[in-house]
Amino acid sequence: MASTLHYSTVPLSRAKLGNSSTATGDDLPVVSVGYRMAAKQPCWVGRLRAQACSAAQPTEAVAVEGEKLHGLNCETVSGRRVPVFVMLPLDTVGIGGGVARPRVLNASMAALRSAGVEGVMVDVWWGVVEKAGPGSYDWEAYAEVVRMAERHGLKLQMVMSFHQCGGNVGDSCNIPLPPWVLEEMNRDPDIVYTDRSGRRNPEYISLGCDMLPFLRGRTPIQVYSGYMQNFRERFKDYLGNVIEEIQVGLGPCGELRYPSYPESNGTWRFPGIGEFQCYDKHMLSSLRAAAIAAGHEEWGKSGPHDSGHYKQFPEETGFFRHEGTWNTDYGRFFLEWYSGKLLEHGDRILAAAEGIFRGTGAKLSAKVAGIHWHYKTRSHAAELTAGYYNTRHRNGYLPIARMLAKRGVVMNFTCMEMRDEQQPDYANCSPEMLVRQVKEAAKAAAVDLAGENALERYDKGAYSQVLETSRGDEGIGLSAFTYLRMKKELFEGENWRQFETFVKNMAEGGRRASLPSKDSQFSDLYVGLVNGDSKKKGELLASF
Repeated sequence: MASTLHYSTVPLSRAKLGNSSTATGDDLPVVSVGYRMAAKQPCWVGRLRAQACSAAQPTEAVAVEGEKLHGLNCETVSGRRVPVFVMLPLDTVGIGGGVARPRVLNASMAALRSAGVEGVMVDVWWGVVEKAGPGSYDWEAYAEVVRMAERHGLKLQMVMSFHQCGGNVGDSCNIPLPPWVLEEMNRDPDIVYTDRSGRRNPEYISLGCDMLPFLRGRTPIQVYSGYMQNFRERFKDYLGNVIEEIQVGLGPCGELRYPSYPESNGTWRFPGIGEFQCYDKHMLSSLRAAAIAAGHEEWGKSGPHDSGHYKQFPEETGFFRHEGTWNTDYGRFFLEWYSGKLLEHGDRILAAAEGIFRGTGAKLSAKVAGIHWHYKTRSHAAELTAGYYNTRHRNGYLPIARMLAKRGVVMNFTCMEMRDEQQPDYANCSPEMLVRQVKEAAKAAAVDLAGENALERYDKGAYSQVLETSRGDEGIGLSAFTYLRMKKELFEGENWRQFETFVKNMAEGGRRASLPSKDSQFSDLYVGLVNGDSKKKGELLASF
């Protein structure tokens, strides 16, 4: 018989907290998250908020007052504390500009807070905020999300999402770039990434035209800067307190990479090597100039002719095979240029962000993709097409880490939940070795490292792996972890219990093995599962 977490609905006019009761404002469905709350004294509430009364005070897993982003210097008795954030749904603010399912979001934030979650992450879509026209910004829906998080005592990681949503792993909605940007793309298709066959990818503006003023007289870097500057002005009262972190989008999916493995229309399929994205006229012009400067004009005519197709394996190509072209003078020249352009792009945007957010108290972060397939091969083909010049002979993550360190930016890396033994043999994966390499690069560059899970996971094994990778052994642990993603499955009975245990383990340095019988306020834990025939069961879950 199905089970879920107990919840109750209480009208605002009778929203009173007493012993063994749960209350809300605005007739919200509430997940009681397994706590039988006993207030020291009754209190009236007009909204659901963590600090409404003594029964819902923050637990030991919550940051102390004044703690800055990621709790970098916060230690617990049991070990280093790793704060957990949770990604909100991609369409929390959708293309229409309003907050989706606000009552459910409000109740969900209350549940997350009671579990000891530090905060939430939300995508701040360029295609939503600047939709009306250049320099015309609408932040109101995001202001509502910020106020809601503040009421619940949650911190925010806000992502400057300069990319399209739709067409990649996990994309559940479609949010394109601003219409006026799409008009420019239709007018000049060479401002988007292009592969060898001429296929255009409209999810992000090509870095080849970073400095070209084709966006109504402004360059892409100027447009991104204007967006971030206006964001700072609108949310200046929240930066450094409620808004702890600004994650700066640097490419598709917000990651510093090329769109080398797009899933849309079946273009790419795991574990394909992907394709180089350097065939728009601006990238080709840069390649020609680099080849001439290197004294080999012939190298600048095009990208590698033998690098294969999206779905192929390394050994099926001349460029990526064991003794392939990647390890020749030409291959090294091309890969240095290709990866170097990506680093320059990231540095340009982060330099702008550094200047804009300096002094606000909010930290900056940037995301690097966890491309773990074909990691065990010599060429690391899938990483190369994405722009990470990482091979058996070269550390491609150290230059990235150093660039981020120069700007004081936290390095956010994915696939922290994956184990080698769970991957198919034919894909030559090694997420564990990849994470280890990235941790070493972060340590060498003296940059803070945060993590995410790449795929939706609710099982104990995934949580255990994150706990293992988060530990600060030898000074290379995680400063924070962001869980992908808040959706109805997370709140289902056993999933929720596993998640609560995980958050508490992270709060105690990964050393706690199970839930305690009481929280820090000595509230009894009873898990609160109800039978499937409950008339009210699943109201919150069904609302997602």
